[in-house]
Formats: sequence, C-alpha cells, structure tokens
Amino acid sequence: MPTATATVDRETMHQLFEGRRTTNLFSEGEVDLDLIERAYADARWAPTSMNCQPLRLTVLKPGPRRDAVVEHFKGDNGQKTSAAPMTVVVAFDPNWHEHMPTLFPHVEGLREKFAERLEFREKMGRDNAFLQAGYFILALRAHGLDVGPMAGLDAPGVDSEVHTETGWKTLMVLNVGHGPSEDENAQYPRGPRFDFNEAAQVL
Repeated sequence: MPTATATVDRETMHQLFEGRRTTNLFSEGEVDLDLIERAYADARWAPTSMNCQPLRLTVLKPGPRRDAVVEHFKGDNGQKTSAAPMTVVVAFDPNWHEHMPTLFPHVEGLREKFAERLEFREKMGRDNAFLQAGYFILALRAHGLDVGPMAGLDAPGVDSEVHTETGWKTLMVLNVGHGPSEDENAQYPRGPRFDFNEAAQVL
C-alpha cells in the first residue's frame, strides 16, 4: 500500500488560516522580490484544468506605475495600495491555450481546438486563475507575508496601465507586507465563519 501523506502540524495550519487576516495597512519595511518569487514557485503546483496555468502576476513597487494603477481603484482601496510596501496585480492570460503543447503535451491539438473558442477560454482562464490565486495567497502567508486582497477596481482601467503588451486581464490586487501596522484599522475584526454542517452536505 502507498504511504499516507504526513499531516501538517496545527501550529502551521493556524499560521496559514485561522491565525491570519486580511491586512489593510502594513508595518513599515520593504518586501523583497525574492519572497514573491519563492511564493509563486510553491503556488504553481496548484491544480488547474488540463494544467492550463492561466494565472499571471504583475508586481508593482511604489512608484509612477503603481500610482497610475491606483487611479483605477474604488473607494479607499487606492489609499491602502499607495501605502503598501508592494502590490501584485493578479490576472489571467486569455491566450493560455497557446502553451498547451508544453503544459499538456500528451493530448495533441488542444491549442488549435481552443483557438476559436474565446468565450470558453476566458471562462476557463478566470476560473482556474482564481483557484491559483487562492494558493498564491497561502504561499505568501507561508513565506511570512501578510496579504490584503481587493477587487474594488476598474479592471479594464488597470489593464490599460500594465497589460497592454501582454493582453492579460486583471482579476484582483494583492497588497503585501510584513505584518499589520499599529493603526486600529490595519485589520478589521474577524467575521464569523460557517461550520462544516452549515456549508456542506454528506450524501
């Protein structure tokens, strides 16, 4: 019989899930790009349909490019982002099918099959990139970073600033830093969560 996979200890699980919250305002200190790269190197092993891997990331350090992106945010999301040490625009590549000969080589003709199915590609790209984004957030936490995900933005506007050459399509933004600041609004009180028997059915 195959050997069972070892479980992760509760302390580690706490650091990844219950012990972490969305961070709005971060403590001072820069974020090393190497941590973002290492987090992606771990998150890339997330499952996706036919290994399509549509997730794309645009890393923005403080500066003119991020300032231009912030102009397309809603409410106080722009202020939060302007104050963050680093920002990652999470997007998907609607042309993910171009890479199928490399990513899923044992099935021939997938690139050609999906070439004319733009609506299908966009749905599949969005669905799988959101799945990858969840893993990426956990990977960032695992590397000691706090994360502030937000979707209150004009996605086409953000694309016009950073994705005109790639054609990627924005899904959300992740602000990243080393822990919350001392501001009382740095992290909001934790909201309730459903128990298993409220969120699941066993048939």
